Amino acid sequence: MDSFDAAPSLPTEGAASPRRRWIWFGGLGLAVLAGLFLVRGKKDGDPAGKAAGRPVPVLVATARTGDMPLTLTGLGTVTPLDTVTVRSRVDGQLVRVAFTEGQEVHQGDLLAQIDPRPFQVQLMQAEGQLAKDEAAAKNARTDLARFHDLARQGILAQQQLDAQTSQVNQYEAALKADQAQVESAKLNLTYSRITAPISGRVGLRLVDTGNMVHASDANGLAVIAPVKPINVVFTIPADSIQRVLARSRKDARLPVEAFDRDLKQRLARGELLAIDNQVDPATGTIRLKARFSNEDGALFPNQFVNARLLVDTLKGAVLVPTAALQQSPQGAFVYVVKADGTVDMRVVEIQATEGDDTALKSGLRAGEVVVTDGLEKLRPGSRVSVAKPEAPGTAKAKP
Repeated sequence: MDSFDAAPSLPTEGAASPRRRWIWFGGLGLAVLAGLFLVRGKKDGDPAGKAAGRPVPVLVATARTGDMPLTLTGLGTVTPLDTVTVRSRVDGQLVRVAFTEGQEVHQGDLLAQIDPRPFQVQLMQAEGQLAKDEAAAKNARTDLARFHDLARQGILAQQQLDAQTSQVNQYEAALKADQAQVESAKLNLTYSRITAPISGRVGLRLVDTGNMVHASDANGLAVIAPVKPINVVFTIPADSIQRVLARSRKDARLPVEAFDRDLKQRLARGELLAIDNQVDPATGTIRLKARFSNEDGALFPNQFVNARLLVDTLKGAVLVPTAALQQSPQGAFVYVVKADGTVDMRVVEIQATEGDDTALKSGLRAGEVVVTDGLEKLRPGSRVSVAKPEAPGTAKAKP
């Protein structure tokens, strides 16, 4: 009994083990949480963490120095210099059509033939009447000469001489009327041959052989429209007219180019011909007319085209592809690729944009490389994967 009272009471090993395990697991959990917070802090707030990530594949181009043409573009319509509806000038039966639809004809070429026989008969009748009246007039003039001799001898009364003189004058007037009838018959016979009044392209035939045609027919036989040269009438905003007038005072011949509807294919080159004298209040535009030689026939009457008028040229401007430009509250900017493979956001000032190129007034130097594609994945300091440009302004794709 005494031995039991003398022995001290100590905790056993099994009672202490659960407490140590809880302490060990708690420390491990705190370490894991601290590591997660550290990693997330780098991921969210440290730009260097981004830069150290995987490079972003992009397309790039090199800023270059060059000249930029400044143009005004407007929708226009191709219009021929003249449009003539060929009509008959006499009534008759159409016996021949001498042209092919769509044919190029020259002024004076035969287009159609109306039956000439009725006009030939009219001519013969007029010539017969003229011959008859000429014979009567000749006889009257001979009698008048005799009456003069008799009147001088006192054998013939003056009244008879005056009557014969009047008769001769009547015959002279009749001869003039007969000659007019002859000329009219000849003219109608000429009109039975319908010729081209101008040079140009003939449209579709409107009357077939065998039909009766009349001078009063509204539709006519065909339509001729010259296509070489040809005009384009187009519109530009009224706010731009002063630029055009200022340039036209310096250079009377402003170049104009005609493009297709998509502004991808150039159809012809010409020059500005005229400027309208008033602005259309409904559209706020003004009409301009340009002339094109159209030797290759690329422009067709009533065709819709885009006319591009050159009004000025920027000399020695810094040019970049328009695709490289982005917008922010601070204005336009580009991503410039630095030597270490990262990008820097550069605010730029735009001077003019023409087609796929933009001229910059400030913010970029020629020779600097800008990103043109893959911009949505970039942030300042991002690493990019680019190929070395071979020539200024040439975009490169990354594998």
